[in-house]
Amino acid sequence: MRDENQFKNTVEKFTTAVESNDGDALAALFTEDGVYCDGFYGEFVGRVAIATMLRDHFWGHAEGFKWEMSNLLSDGTQGYATYLFSYDSTLPEAVGKRVVFDGIAHFLFKEGLIERYEEIFNTGMAQAQLDFDPLRIKKHLLKRAEQLKSGKR
Repeated sequence: MRDENQFKNTVEKFTTAVESNDGDALAALFTEDGVYCDGFYGEFVGRVAIATMLRDHFWGHAEGFKWEMSNLLSDGTQGYATYLFSYDSTLPEAVGKRVVFDGIAHFLFKEGLIERYEEIFNTGMAQAQLDFDPLRIKKHLLKRAEQLKSGKR
């Protein structure tokens, strides 16, 4: 069972790995078949996929990451945190735009490693800060709504 200090340590390693583009360090926090469920990019299963996600998706589309998690709470088998996340876009249509949003993180643990990470945040708020076309944002949000209606998180 994990105590609060162990959870805090894991969260610090997690955010530091993302902020520094260290996919190997991020992946090492997960079980071999661990799942990272990202609010934009979907699910990535296994350490190789998680490391690749960080490199190709996060750092492939942005830089200057800052991830501050607070209000950490864990019972040893799962943990929750609120967060403030920000980055600078490198997408061709939004180069240099700073995006900031808040959310809630949920961690499930197995034998001291992350078995599943998932998050809840307003993806539309992030896309609006990138000045995406309103129809693009609407399409994304309707797709997300359909996922929720079908029971997919």
